[in-house]
Order: sequence, then C-alpha cells, then structure tokens
Amino acid sequence: MAVTNGRMHFARLPGCKAVAAFNAGTVSATVPAMTSDTVIYHMCREEEWAAAKLSGSYPGSSQDAADGFIHFSTSSQIVESAARHRAGQTGLVLLSVRTDLLGHALKWEPSRGGELFPHLYGHLPVDAVASADPLPLGSDGRHVFPPALQGRPE
Repeated sequence: MAVTNGRMHFARLPGCKAVAAFNAGTVSATVPAMTSDTVIYHMCREEEWAAAKLSGSYPGSSQDAADGFIHFSTSSQIVESAARHRAGQTGLVLLSVRTDLLGHALKWEPSRGGELFPHLYGHLPVDAVASADPLPLGSDGRHVFPPALQGRPE
C-alpha cells in the first residue's frame, strides 16, 4: 500500500514492517534533493590553475587522479577540508565553481562521516569556474578564507 501527503510517498514494502518514504518531487539522479549548493569549492596549486586556463580545462590534482574524480567541498565543508588535506601548503588557489555547468559528471557521494561531498568525474571546464582567488596562510598557519566561508558576514 502506498500513500502520499503531496510531498512524500510512503509505502510498506512487501514482507517488511518498515515504511519506506521517498520524495515525490522531481529529483535529479546526480544531485540529491537535500543538496542545494549552487557553488562548490576546490583548492589547487597556482601553477595547476594557470595551466588549466591555457588548456581550457582542469584535470585535477595527482590525488584527484589517483581517486578517479576531482574532490570538491561545499561552503560548509571547505575550511575543514583545507585543514585536513592542504594544511600548511602555500601557493594555493580557491576555485568557486558553478554546479549548474557541470552536468551529470557531478556526483554527490558520502565521504567524511557519511556527509555528502561533490565529486566531479571528468575534467573541470574553466568556464564553470566563477572565481579563482588566492588562498594565503594566516599567521596561525591556517588558510585564510573569504569571510562568507568562515561563517562570518562579509
């Protein structure tokens, strides 16, 4: 038996006592309904970004190549990602990337603690990058992000 409340469908699975619920609206196969980020972030070395601008696309870092996709973070994930994976590195650029220009190659997959992270399976088109900003280190050795990404108003 299945019922709906207009937004969610509820169904009892045959042979189960549990009730399954799923969104009744249109949901992209590649971006779950719970993700609303229209801009995602990636950190790369300045020379990698310079090469990408010349070629028209960014293939990702050596770590991205080893994993088979380009790692991205949302605005709420990027500061911790920098601390975990780019601690103390200088010469980095923060890429702000429009998700609407990435198509089906962008997947949202569980990673750190089961949290969904954006992964791009393919090269990043330079045209999808809304901005590329220096990501300097502060006096405490941590990267200095724009105020909006640190949870403070600009």
